[in-house]
Amino acid sequence: MNFTISSPANAVIGRYNLTLQVTSGNKIFSRFLGQFVLLFNPWCPGDDVYMANENERQEYVLNENGIIFVGNAKYIEARGWYYGQFQDHLLNICLTMLDLSLYYRQDPAIDVSRRGDPKYVGRVISSMINGNDNDNGVLLGKWQGSFHSDENPSRWDGSVVILQKWCQDNYKPVQYGQCWVFAGVMCTVLRCLGIPTRLVSNFNSAHDVDRNLSIDKYYDSSGKSLNISKDSTWDYHVWNESWFIRPDLGTSYNGWQVLDATPQEQSK
Repeated sequence: MNFTISSPANAVIGRYNLTLQVTSGNKIFSRFLGQFVLLFNPWCPGDDVYMANENERQEYVLNENGIIFVGNAKYIEARGWYYGQFQDHLLNICLTMLDLSLYYRQDPAIDVSRRGDPKYVGRVISSMINGNDNDNGVLLGKWQGSFHSDENPSRWDGSVVILQKWCQDNYKPVQYGQCWVFAGVMCTVLRCLGIPTRLVSNFNSAHDVDRNLSIDKYYDSSGKSLNISKDSTWDYHVWNESWFIRPDLGTSYNGWQVLDATPQEQSK
């Protein structure tokens, strides 16, 4: 006897147990057949992450290698990065990441029920890529001081060794990461789960902390700079964009969605 499993396009992703139950008269026989993993499917037109262009699917889902641009506007450096989303054990690490999140620990039933929604999963993964909010995240961020006792962020050239080390160290945050490292690891995890994802580098990157859409600087009457505002402009910043529709906002917002795993300010 052959069975075909046909899952809804918006089904919850993750591990499933498959059990066969046979009823004969008053007797019920049950047999465990195995496990399978359900992921987002960019090839399925009904899925929120559906991407119609095959070349784009090859690039933003299946490609295990990429380039990250860093440096400053006058000297842009191209760094090679190995995403490695199909390497052994990486899928298990990515699924475990969902179960370690604060979202799951606070309400497992609600969390799991929302895992068919790529924007929700993207937010959870964005939170879990960094460990600066004490949630057993993958990487600790550090931008100044000495790195001699741990790994200098500039030495990383791929996500696989970082995720494996995080797992081997019993999910203790790996030290250290900066924006391009957070973005590279996040790209790996989201592609592994089936969400098309890319990296974006921005130079002379404005960081506005008071939400007035301007970078404010203050001076006294003699022209001396006053250290009042926390607004700043960085040489560069790297974040992610993931591809999915936005039924909550309307069709004009469908497409690339911004996600930033670098721990700058607390959010939901």
